[in-house]
Amino acid sequence: MTKTENTDHIWSRAEIESPCIKICVIHPETRLCTGCLRSIDEIGAWSKMNDDDRRSIMEDLPSRKSKISKRRGGRKARLGSTPP
Repeated sequence: MTKTENTDHIWSRAEIESPCIKICVIHPETRLCTGCLRSIDEIGAWSKMNDDDRRSIMEDLPSRKSKISKRRGGRKARLGSTPP
């Protein structure tokens, strides 16, 4: 049996990685992704952005968390927080 060579280095890149966490749901009011907190425009342009633009967005992401309210739906929302 031949030992396979580790080729992970071929795919590594010297750029700021995407904050995507593969939970892609756009908030209806803020138009931000609830997973990574980027706007649709930022997501679409990410691969063409330079490091400074990416870094600026990455630094701003934590402040966007408060803009997205968690939505409550279903039976619990209709009945209120106390059980019947």
